Amino acid sequence: MGGKIASRIEVIWKGNKFDDRRILDVKYLVIPPLRFPVAFLYNLVHNMRFLHSILWFYTLLDPTEMRVMRLILKLDLTMLSIVGGSDRVKGDYEVCLGIEGTAHTFGVGLADSGGKILANVRSSYKPPPGMGIHPRDAAQHHSIVAGETIRKALDIAGLKLKDVDVVAFSQGPGLGPCLRVTATVARALSLAIRKPLVGVNHLIAHIEIGRITTGAQDPLILLVTGGNTQLLGYEDGRYRVFGETLDITIANCFDVFAREVGLYDPLNPWLGPVFDEVADRGSTYIRLPYTVKGMDLQFSGLLTAALKAYRNGKYKLEDIAYSLRETALSMLIEVTERALAHTGKSEVLVIGGFARNRRMQKMLSEMTEAHEAKLYVVHDEYATDNGAMIAWTGLLHYKVGDTISVEESVVKPRWRIEDIEVKWMDRS
Repeated sequence: MGGKIASRIEVIWKGNKFDDRRILDVKYLVIPPLRFPVAFLYNLVHNMRFLHSILWFYTLLDPTEMRVMRLILKLDLTMLSIVGGSDRVKGDYEVCLGIEGTAHTFGVGLADSGGKILANVRSSYKPPPGMGIHPRDAAQHHSIVAGETIRKALDIAGLKLKDVDVVAFSQGPGLGPCLRVTATVARALSLAIRKPLVGVNHLIAHIEIGRITTGAQDPLILLVTGGNTQLLGYEDGRYRVFGETLDITIANCFDVFAREVGLYDPLNPWLGPVFDEVADRGSTYIRLPYTVKGMDLQFSGLLTAALKAYRNGKYKLEDIAYSLRETALSMLIEVTERALAHTGKSEVLVIGGFARNRRMQKMLSEMTEAHEAKLYVVHDEYATDNGAMIAWTGLLHYKVGDTISVEESVVKPRWRIEDIEVKWMDRS
């Protein structure tokens, strides 16, 4: 290629195997003005022990990651702007670009070190009617929309990539294929602009965006998402789990019931709102299983009993939905009240997509008022998965020196929140 800058990647498939995965021999790779010769890439590829987890943006595992590589190269040079410095005065002012992609949503956010959210853009995969999220389909969606979502977030913030000081991404927990696409994009950007990389725990990000946007200081945290129902609190340098579901989440309980009984909204693939509309029309309470064990809960038996009541045909759907909701929420309020008494905290912070449930908010408000505690509910914009929460939490990590190399950026689909040391809380 001589002295010219390559505008594309030339790749050939190798016939050998590595960890039962296909390996690409990259003949030449350039993201202007960076150039990587064949020898360097060849040695790199063949010396990686965990290639299936450590995805560089030039070693691809499947067509989804291939698409990610293509979209990164399609990012125009105005956005990449690697050459030259920024006109912005750095000082103590820093900007983090955060990428969220643990499940159905691919989000990109930008936050500054003053706690200001500069941009928060997302694109959500919508499954076919009556279907749940298929991880591979969601991952393919993320790979398709990633480039445009990044570009849109930068435009809204009025920034270029050269203005970014650190790149953060949701390293886990979540759906493996979605996490890998997200990590691939983040690694590519970090390497291209030569800025630090931060892996963020998705659950801690929900907490920190809730704290910064509501003003809660040291709350008991009720985390209610599609994949989590947990009671958390900060103790001794970490967020501790005081109680959680022992089987399915409350959001999953409602969603599965709605899907099984045929509820459907053509304008919204997520069934929570239509389930609540049906439950609001109910008036007769039907006795259903109520399973609380200390500060832990179980919802699967409740779901089974509700579906059995529906299939027996003895009760109206509205009354079954009403009874299911009241029973499940009562269980949730009981364990929250018990955890509040146990921890002695004076604040309750509700976070996650299910935090938008108005009936739950009303019940929590009555409970916290009785205990003279303050209730905070994360704003709707930051309740569901979003890139802003990754960007802000990435900055918190960055300020205390928590950055990682590409080799350390293995995705963690089952990452527990107790595993992370929360260093910034001791400094706040």
